Amino acid sequence: MDFERPAGPGYQIAMRAFFSFIPRPLRLAVFGAAVAVILYLTLAPSGDVPGSGLIWDKAAHAIAFGLLVIIGLLMSTHRRWTVVAAVWALAAGIEVAQALMPFGRQGDWIDLLADTIGIVLGVGLWALARRFKPR
Repeated sequence: MDFERPAGPGYQIAMRAFFSFIPRPLRLAVFGAAVAVILYLTLAPSGDVPGSGLIWDKAAHAIAFGLLVIIGLLMSTHRRWTVVAAVWALAAGIEVAQALMPFGRQGDWIDLLADTIGIVLGVGLWALARRFKPR
């Protein structure tokens, strides 16, 4: 995976986001909205979350955080590892918050592992898509 390419001719072109034609504030808003959805689904009282129980819990964690990291990477023009680290820190923070909250939620290290697997798969899919992106 070539997250960071050495400086040189074409460096700026190589690091452009898929959606670089969208103004940066709008790209940040899209990523922020995705984060808000994840926060609601993970921190709301368990009875308030629609469709809880429809999909295996760990798969839901992996899918959610895989999609979040893909959205972050697609919207980012630089600092790719920062996006990945921030999404993982969000996942870890959510598990800590769930452990401290009295809303029927429980922090679980297995959930964090599922989140991490989703992030790794998301990064892999993003890197694969970049590999086949027309130049």
